[in-house]
Amino acid sequence: MPPDAAFITTLRSQARGVQPRTVALRRALHRHPELGLDLPRTRDAVVAALADLPLQVHLGRSVSSVVAVLEGERPGPTVLLRGDMDALPLEEDTGLPFASRIEGAMHACGHDTHVAMLASAARVLAARRHDLAGRVLFMFQPGEEGFHGARHMIDEGLLDRTGPAGRPDAAYALHISATLPAGEVHVRPGPVMAAADTVRVTVSGRGGHASAPHDALDPLPAAAAMVGALQTAVTRRVSAHQPVVVTISRIVAGTTNNIIPETAFMEGTVRTLSEATRATVHEEIRRVCRHTAMAHGCTAEVHIEQGYPVTVNDSDAAVRLGHLADAVVGPDRVVTMESPIMGAEDFSYVLSEVPGALAFLGGCPPDVHPGAAPPNHSNRVVFDEDAMADGVAVYAGLALDALS
Repeated sequence: MPPDAAFITTLRSQARGVQPRTVALRRALHRHPELGLDLPRTRDAVVAALADLPLQVHLGRSVSSVVAVLEGERPGPTVLLRGDMDALPLEEDTGLPFASRIEGAMHACGHDTHVAMLASAARVLAARRHDLAGRVLFMFQPGEEGFHGARHMIDEGLLDRTGPAGRPDAAYALHISATLPAGEVHVRPGPVMAAADTVRVTVSGRGGHASAPHDALDPLPAAAAMVGALQTAVTRRVSAHQPVVVTISRIVAGTTNNIIPETAFMEGTVRTLSEATRATVHEEIRRVCRHTAMAHGCTAEVHIEQGYPVTVNDSDAAVRLGHLADAVVGPDRVVTMESPIMGAEDFSYVLSEVPGALAFLGGCPPDVHPGAAPPNHSNRVVFDEDAMADGVAVYAGLALDALS
């Protein structure tokens, strides 16, 4: 049932009221990005932003995480809200007055906005603590960009912070996107982001003089054949109704023009949307690479490193998020995604334990067409800060709606 108009008007007003704080925190984080699991400056900035609020704050032991708990005035369920904190290894080229001051690091995926929105949502919810029957768990997470930060937090007891009340009953996250119109919310039930695995193949032959390839076993033709064979295997061994991406993005071999190397190394990524398809594709990669190598008289060692699992939105939670967003940003700005995104997200670890949903918040800058905007992970990406007020309202609204 959609929230009433007075509830939404007040919520939006409160989100706009804290916008100066939201922007200030976002810019402070943007100037000083940190990478990976150890984010001491970012952690301290979050703790300072929450210091005057009635929250129980817990710091991570092995990683720079922050978990804050807001207890309502009456018993009830628990809602988890996530904001990831880490940056990317990029040299910023935006020209913004608050651009990164750290060489080789940039908040190119918008995690600085996520942290700022979540901290301001905590402020809005703390002011309405009397409306809460239950509690809100604020998850400020390091290491989303390939470091399994959410898994580290779960291992440290994230989902058991609420004591006798048990685990969270619902979990939500927003992810800003520079290529979606500002303020739009995009969500879908079911798989929303892919599993991401890394494949590494070492092809071994026998080196020799490049003028006499018949006296050697050249691993390069075998490696080249594998690239094409893998694409064929995907189309012939996996149903067309099961999206799969296999991309070999790196091949390294040889030292100069007149030497046939002994080995060739290939590396790439595998993206799938179900665990069954994931297992099938892994088996095919191993089979294709080993037998293609044999056909060329070579051998192949195949290593597949499992990354994040599939991010699966609970159907009811996705619908609930969509209804709340309808009320907050307007139904004309809420989009049901037709297809999942083949990128990966470690909020998948939380959603494999707790029913919930991840949605995308549009952050395309004004006067820029979304199709022409530099995307997330670009060193030129820019986000519309006005969209953060919508994100704060959606975050806070999800908790209020569930705990009223």
